[in-house]
Amino acid sequence: MTSAHLTALLPAATLAKAKHSAPVTDWSGRIGWVIGLVLFIALVYWLMRQGWKWRGSLQSDLPELPAVPAEHGAVKLTMSGRYHGSTSAGQWLDRIVAHGLGARSRVELTLTDAGLEVVRPGANDFFVPNDRLREARLDKGIAGKVLAEGGLLVVTWEHGGRLLDSGFRSDRSAEHTAWVSAVNSLHPHDAADGRAPATTATTEGPAR
Repeated sequence: MTSAHLTALLPAATLAKAKHSAPVTDWSGRIGWVIGLVLFIALVYWLMRQGWKWRGSLQSDLPELPAVPAEHGAVKLTMSGRYHGSTSAGQWLDRIVAHGLGARSRVELTLTDAGLEVVRPGANDFFVPNDRLREARLDKGIAGKVLAEGGLLVVTWEHGGRLLDSGFRSDRSAEHTAWVSAVNSLHPHDAADGRAPATTATTEGPAR
């Protein structure tokens, strides 16, 4: 075999050696990284759950929510959409979690002569009697959830001596204005003290 043949065979030998010397995957390192990530996610979830339980214990003085009555009188309005949570009135990040009020869900709203029926598939239903409804307004955020300007219907109501805000978004957002007018017309308390019912967004600042 001549030197020319040896020179021609050298690249092929080098290529074969390179193929056989590919780096070995460090599976132990990868498995350790995945386990660490899973543990971190579990820790974050546990901390969130503990914070939720702690907030619920602080709100333990809030009484049970009224149940939807069997007889509710004439129906004024109905709405299908989403329930985005409840907060202390005027404090859009002070989430209320007691009695399932913190769980976001689908919702069927019905305004009747008796009050506001809130039916939530997979979550607690509740009822706001007519005399506990205070006002309604258009807003853009509640309980850390931010939507488009005026994309949220916020109903203020009294329960257990506290004023609460509950946020709803209709599947047809054009319905919100009619709901604001209907709820505010139930108790013309604003006209008595010279204030106009709130109909514009009041939330300020980005979600945290």
